[in-house]
Amino acid sequence: MKNNSYLDELESKSIYIIREAYWEYKEKLAILWSMGKDSTTLLHLVRKAFLGSVPMPAIHIDTTFKFKEIYEFRDKFAKEWSLDLRIAKNEPELRKGMSPLKEGRFACCTQLKTEALKQAIIQYNLKALLVAIRRDEHAIRAKERYFSVRDESFKWDYRNQAIELWQEYYKTRNNSGQHFRIHPLLHWREIDIWEYIKRERIPVIGLYFSRWGRRYRSIGCECCCQPVASTANTISKIIKEIRITKISERSGRVQDKEKEYMMQKLRSLGYM
Repeated sequence: MKNNSYLDELESKSIYIIREAYWEYKEKLAILWSMGKDSTTLLHLVRKAFLGSVPMPAIHIDTTFKFKEIYEFRDKFAKEWSLDLRIAKNEPELRKGMSPLKEGRFACCTQLKTEALKQAIIQYNLKALLVAIRRDEHAIRAKERYFSVRDESFKWDYRNQAIELWQEYYKTRNNSGQHFRIHPLLHWREIDIWEYIKRERIPVIGLYFSRWGRRYRSIGCECCCQPVASTANTISKIIKEIRITKISERSGRVQDKEKEYMMQKLRSLGYM
């Protein structure tokens, strides 16, 4: 297990970013909560930064295709943690029957995730979002900054980003943009998340633990996720497995979306 000073440093950097974001945006700030291990860890850090409270809305982008365990987890802990939970859906597309099986996963993600988020930003008049992505998740996410601007068209100009130095975020901001994505977990790794979950006793969804020789390393829409072979049925066993595995964290996600070109195209259009 990582020594406490290492995890304390990760935690301290993240809490600093969270507080900077809140100081800057206050009532115009929200946190995206998918109920995955990373976003729940981010939510825990927000609670820690503000002495047990979450002084901003928690937004769940609901495609309606999520695992039932995700909805159960959401309802249980939204109540337990007294969250201002707001559920965002692209209702017009859902009424049309939009699904990854009919329109393809790129179109589905764009309409049911990106467009739903656009609608939520307008509805709640948001200027910034806390998002739980990490650099080690995907080569495209590694291009992000801690404070990452999206323009008026919701697009991310990944080719033209300002240099960002530690504790110099305010110098990279461009207030002409529509909103900011703020990434307090950018410097964490998958194994760091699990070490921290173990230390802090953060609740996670049971899908992450092995059942009948398989478990999910990354969760989202049920139709777009596949379990990987694993016998890790405890957090300690998951940590041990991650240390030696050669399989990527998102290998269980559908491959068309995870290819670098496709992910870059999705994220440039506003995908999380």
